[in-house]
Amino acid sequence: MITDHPLADDLVAPFQIESQPVRGRIVRLGEAADDILNRHAYPEPVANLLGEACALAALVGASLKFEGRLIVQAQGDGPVQYVVVDYDTTGSMRGYCRFDEDRVAEAAKGFSRPGAKTLLGDGVFIMTIDQGPDSERYQGVTPIEGETLALCAERYFAQSEQTPTRVLLATAQVRDSGPDRWRAGGMILQNIAGDAARGETDEAWNTVQALFSTLGEDELVDPTISPSTLLYRLFHEEGVRMFEPRAVRAFCRCSEERILSVLRSFPAEERAGMVDDDGQIRVTCEYCSRTYEVAPDDVDGS
Repeated sequence: MITDHPLADDLVAPFQIESQPVRGRIVRLGEAADDILNRHAYPEPVANLLGEACALAALVGASLKFEGRLIVQAQGDGPVQYVVVDYDTTGSMRGYCRFDEDRVAEAAKGFSRPGAKTLLGDGVFIMTIDQGPDSERYQGVTPIEGETLALCAERYFAQSEQTPTRVLLATAQVRDSGPDRWRAGGMILQNIAGDAARGETDEAWNTVQALFSTLGEDELVDPTISPSTLLYRLFHEEGVRMFEPRAVRAFCRCSEERILSVLRSFPAEERAGMVDDDGQIRVTCEYCSRTYEVAPDDVDGS
């Protein structure tokens, strides 16, 4: 059995199916998911969608081989205008949903849990890779065609990278010796293409997919099942090795300096219209809900 790692939550870890051309990553989010999802008064279906987006961003972002950011976004004409998660390669993550509460309530009627297509409507699924100010951003865009974000991601990899991929994502409120807390989890599998050395890989891919299909969403968010135990349950007959995990945390990059920079980008007459009755300008970060109070003189640099 693969050895448990001391870090059992708020992590993303790569793994390899032994002697098979299949690799993957597993993510478990506890405190990080609860922090992000509680920053706003999200209805349950919206919180579920954002939690899954957080898990997906960590799964994909952890594969980046450089310092930078991955932005996972889906937007459409549905009750949720957009969901966006910003993950950087230090493991820091923030996320946000913009939604119409009345339309979400209407869309949720008759569903135990409305999915991505129902909530987002017709629109696009986008992954953006940002390697910093000295590099151009890379952006891949595919239509929202699946009812879940997991299906959106699978189609993205099939179309943008021609890589056979399976994804499962989950979000739930779980009680663990206290009040209910949000948790999120996910797993991604990818087939390594055959070549002269490996030969054909289709049979191995089909075998691993069959095992993957037995994975339940509840297992991904169960705090009593460690990531290594879950991998062993799924793939012990094939053999599986989990590599060193990376810690994930909720962290917003907003700051007073950034807020001042944004405010200075507006013409003076527009900034004058932002001043409240007490003479302060107030700006609230969409991601973390922190409100900054700024004096107009500070914006002017006085």
